[in-house]
Amino acid sequence: MNGGLMKYSDKVPEPTLQRLPWYLSNIKLMREKGETYVSSTQISKQINIDASQVAKDLSYVRISGRTRVGYEIDALIEVLEDFLGFTRMHKAFLFGVGSLGGALLRDSGLHHFGLEIVGAFDVNPMLVGKEINGIPIYHSDDFERIMKDMQVNIGILTVPINIAQEITDKMVHGGIKAVWNFTPFRIRVPENIVVQNTSLYAHLAVMFNRLTFNQE
Repeated sequence: MNGGLMKYSDKVPEPTLQRLPWYLSNIKLMREKGETYVSSTQISKQINIDASQVAKDLSYVRISGRTRVGYEIDALIEVLEDFLGFTRMHKAFLFGVGSLGGALLRDSGLHHFGLEIVGAFDVNPMLVGKEINGIPIYHSDDFERIMKDMQVNIGILTVPINIAQEITDKMVHGGIKAVWNFTPFRIRVPENIVVQNTSLYAHLAVMFNRLTFNQE
């Protein structure tokens, strides 16, 4: 490997950040099959993205490959996992222990990608004081008090839409720096707060629309 790990670029386009985990997953599959090197062309064929786009995306993580051989798989996996933040554990609080919130608490796979949910908040007396997957559930009114005792930067929002903004304001006031929003409501936050919207309903709408269009 020529150069190995290098300094990352400061600003990476969001579409690139969304594609890099795809590359990482496919590269890991190739390693399981015994491959030791991988090229942009090989990655391109696996996920149906133009090879030049793959090469451009990988240029942001600043790892060099070998001519006609490609990237050393072990080094590329290491670089991508570090670049994407998967090698560092990020602590999070979850707000709203409904069906989706409960499912996320039970999803142990998040831990493998660097996200550790260390507590959840709800107002349901049937849930407060209980645990799901070893994660304690607190009353929402106790958030700011608990936040003072724990270094948590991320809030996961899975509350009903009618209280999404209220809970977001509460999170930000308490010190949360990034919100992973699973509600279809577009929350308003100060400019220094990171927001990632992941609306299952929006994705469903796109899928249904395309399915209907393809069947006409």
